[in-house]
Amino acid sequence: MKKNVFKHSPIPYLFIAPQLLIILIFFVWPAWESIRISFFMEDPFGLGSTFVGLQNYIDILHNNFYLQSIKFTLIFSVLVTFFSLAIALLLAVKADKVIKGKNTYKILIIWPYAVAPAVAGMVGVFLLDYHVGPLYHLLNFFWDFDHKIDAVDASFAVVLVSVWKQISVNFVYFLAGLQGIPKAVQEAAKIDCRSNTKRFWSIIFPLLAPTTFFLLIINITYAFFDTFGIIDTLTRGRPGGATTTLVYKVYQDGFVGVDLGGSSAQSVILMLFVIALTVIQFKYIEKKIHY
Repeated sequence: MKKNVFKHSPIPYLFIAPQLLIILIFFVWPAWESIRISFFMEDPFGLGSTFVGLQNYIDILHNNFYLQSIKFTLIFSVLVTFFSLAIALLLAVKADKVIKGKNTYKILIIWPYAVAPAVAGMVGVFLLDYHVGPLYHLLNFFWDFDHKIDAVDASFAVVLVSVWKQISVNFVYFLAGLQGIPKAVQEAAKIDCRSNTKRFWSIIFPLLAPTTFFLLIINITYAFFDTFGIIDTLTRGRPGGATTTLVYKVYQDGFVGVDLGGSSAQSVILMLFVIALTVIQFKYIEKKIHY
């Protein structure tokens, strides 16, 4: 029996070659170099290296400051993800019901999306300034707020600015998801359930499950990596390393402390942690999502 053989044109491979080259140069090669360097003790001037095996990993896992950064990163990520999604969902539901001036309402909420994380951190610096910061004086009405010397206050400030920066992105997706729900479904839901709250959680919110799952992944990634600029401009990990995330710890040890082997080991651990988290999300959480 003669087999049918189809000729493959090289043109599709030429189209994807630039993207594959970018992935290879900026993702695969740096990841491989981090893994390789993590087994060496590098000379800070780049003149030589000594193979130390797993010693860098052992030193890291016995470092109290690193363990503290793990704890803060986990708490920080949960808080930023939860409040960013919750507030954005609330605003999207309210915006979906606005009739007059809805375009102005949406634009005002979306504006922070154009602000870079480092700029958002600088906004936080001015708002929390001892002398002219309105937010600093407002918070001092409720308690003796001082984010420069108090670890809890510094953590609160970083979470607050990070949540404000991310709300706009979540708002856009949630609003698009709400407007994508057919009107017939919404009208049928009003007939079946008179309570607005019950109708939302039992009918509307489950229909937003794919959007929510997508945003959950985006927000966790944002909390882990994209908040670097906010922390660097707002607190620089202070006081006493209380606001240092895993990504910022890699920067501090690698670029400030010039411990290339140790920072590479930290980046490998962070990469494995994110891979494990992603697998858990897609293997267990996505099963409960109905598209």
